[in-house]
Amino acid sequence: MARIPTKQEILDWISENPTQTSKRDISRAFGIKGADRIDLKRLLKELESEGHLQKRDKTYRDPDKLPPVSVLQVQAPDSDGDLFARPLEWQGSGAEPNVLLILRAADPALGQGDRILARLSEVKADDHQYEGRLIRRIGTNPQRVLGVFRVGSQGGRIVPVDRGGSKEWRVSERDVNGAKDGELVEAQRAGPAGRMGLPSARIVERLGDPSAPKAVSLIAIHQHGIPDAFPDGVIAQADVAKPVGLGQREDLRDLPLVTIDPADARDHDDAVWAHGDDDPNNKGGHVVWVAIADVAAYVTPGSALDQEARKRGNSTYFPDRVVPMLPDRLSGDLCSLHEGVERACLAVRMVLDAQGQKISHRFTRGLMKSAASLNYMEVQGAQDGEPNDKVAPLLGNVIHPLYAAFTVALKGRASRQPLDLDLPERRIEISEDGVVSSVAFRDRLDAHRMIEEFMVLANVAAAEELSTRRQPLLFRVHEEPSPEKLDALREVAQASGLTLAKGQVLQTRHLNALLRQAKGTDFDELINISTLRSMTQAYYNRENFGHFGLALKSYAHFTSPIRRYADLIVHRALIAGHGWGDDGLQSGDVDGLDDTAVHISETERRSMTAERDTTDRYLAAFLSERVGNEFGGRVSGIARFGAFVKLDETGADGLIPVRSLGREYFNHDAEGQALIGSDTGFRIAMGQRVTVRLAEATPVTGGLLLELLSVEDKKIPAGGRRARGRSAPRKSARAGKKAAKVKRKVSRNRKK
Repeated sequence: MARIPTKQEILDWISENPTQTSKRDISRAFGIKGADRIDLKRLLKELESEGHLQKRDKTYRDPDKLPPVSVLQVQAPDSDGDLFARPLEWQGSGAEPNVLLILRAADPALGQGDRILARLSEVKADDHQYEGRLIRRIGTNPQRVLGVFRVGSQGGRIVPVDRGGSKEWRVSERDVNGAKDGELVEAQRAGPAGRMGLPSARIVERLGDPSAPKAVSLIAIHQHGIPDAFPDGVIAQADVAKPVGLGQREDLRDLPLVTIDPADARDHDDAVWAHGDDDPNNKGGHVVWVAIADVAAYVTPGSALDQEARKRGNSTYFPDRVVPMLPDRLSGDLCSLHEGVERACLAVRMVLDAQGQKISHRFTRGLMKSAASLNYMEVQGAQDGEPNDKVAPLLGNVIHPLYAAFTVALKGRASRQPLDLDLPERRIEISEDGVVSSVAFRDRLDAHRMIEEFMVLANVAAAEELSTRRQPLLFRVHEEPSPEKLDALREVAQASGLTLAKGQVLQTRHLNALLRQAKGTDFDELINISTLRSMTQAYYNRENFGHFGLALKSYAHFTSPIRRYADLIVHRALIAGHGWGDDGLQSGDVDGLDDTAVHISETERRSMTAERDTTDRYLAAFLSERVGNEFGGRVSGIARFGAFVKLDETGADGLIPVRSLGREYFNHDAEGQALIGSDTGFRIAMGQRVTVRLAEATPVTGGLLLELLSVEDKKIPAGGRRARGRSAPRKSARAGKKAAKVKRKVSRNRKK
């Protein structure tokens, strides 16, 4: 029987022989054979559990040292021109070691972002702990730049399009890739800075005209600083993730949960099922299940995936692409509730009474298998009596029970009266070559409303559950409108012949009454848009200030952890609160909740702005071929410099500059939300129907300039001759405002 080595002897061997660290190598070194290997295996397990060793690919190593062959990412050269790299596999408790690359003359040029396999040797130096020699380049994820290519001698240069990119990039002749002067290009770093101090770049894609639709979303991504390339360490961590098994989870695989999403959905993170409650004490009640992808099982606190997800804050959606919060291995695969595939989930079972009030709920961490991946159109068609072959077998046990539960849930919604805005959602269709093929408005179906209502119920349940358990979380907060914004809304309502009462504590039911007054009238869309503009911006906060728009006391985001970091925080809080594992909310998460709330509120606004800018640019590109055409629309905003018009056909917003309004002066009546001609008293006011001619469409900025042809079918009067450089007489301005005020008052009295 061979002598079993001590733990220290094993550690010494591994330290002295870093390339021979498998269990077989260690057995051979100490002459261990047969049944004695069981004792060796036990010692190695103990060393691993004590943190002295880390198992990797059937070998053992010191976790506070790098393996002799490691994957590295090349960093930018330092001021002395030395090339360093960072290890992508560091698992130690101390600071990440620095690796100096020792390159041979025959080695290929390496640039920042290159990923390499290198052989390491440990050294003692002030600025690095290892030296690395290149084995091979295993892939690159280099720094990228978007800009306009300018031809020059021996190649050219790239001028970045983003406002923060002041430094140009040098392109050698061999790296131009056929780009022409003035083209928008995407390039990647090709090496260190040259003699002129400019970094070298290699053009990898020609995007053509910078104003062309194909470049629109890419410009927005760069201009708003939205991270669109995952670091190699993040991709590597996602790539090695494996599906989660049942373990200690509740088995939900027999529940006929289904996902219902848009036909072009890129991920499926929520599934639903409902049935009538068989409890005799809850006659007419229903049970609603909502299951959400268990992202927390894969994105653990402090990991590279977690840090990148927090950095992004949320996914950003454009008409032609999505910039996801998580790599596709997770967002499109392991965390997506695909049909017929077992997936880890967090689920909530909610019981509604016959009046749609939630009387109880229960959260669980489970394993589910989606019975079907459905889209809104086919679900609605099935409910309306025209099921397709896929949905027909689900009518009795899935579709009809879902709608029955939704009908009951609507009663609860009606009793609390959330803000009931009716704003059509615009849909931009992009062809394969990046051109806008059509602009239309999405149909608003009961299937959409049903899923939204079930998600709201689940979000409320999460907020209530965590508050009851006194678990820290991030609430979704929406405060009531400011007095100034309410006054502005009231002016718009009065100008439209409608009323929004004063002198009371504002509630959503008061705004809903205004929306009902406008419904079916010419002012319907205007009042909906104006009401939306009067709202404050929703945000995240660890303090609960309620949700005004939804008329809820407590609200949190629970239902979309694939695309929102706030939901991941809520999932971790639920895991910690129920003791479902060690991947719940950690002390570091809790300490940083305030900062996280501010950060992800900002990233959300960043994405919204980028998405809006992209939509404006696509619409401008779509309309650029119709310059000179006439369009119908409605005045949607008034400013001193002109009037904004929302076009009926596309929903695009354009500006009528005040300088283009005939020959007379137009005075700005801020109170009446109007522009008033100083000579004729002609009014251009919020909500009026207008006919305009498209004068200019600029895809690069998304701007539309319009020429006013008529207001409420009345042409603009010629007016007096505009005197260059002189302002309008004060008397005329006051007279115009007074006349307008009297006119509004008389109009309201007549309507009474």
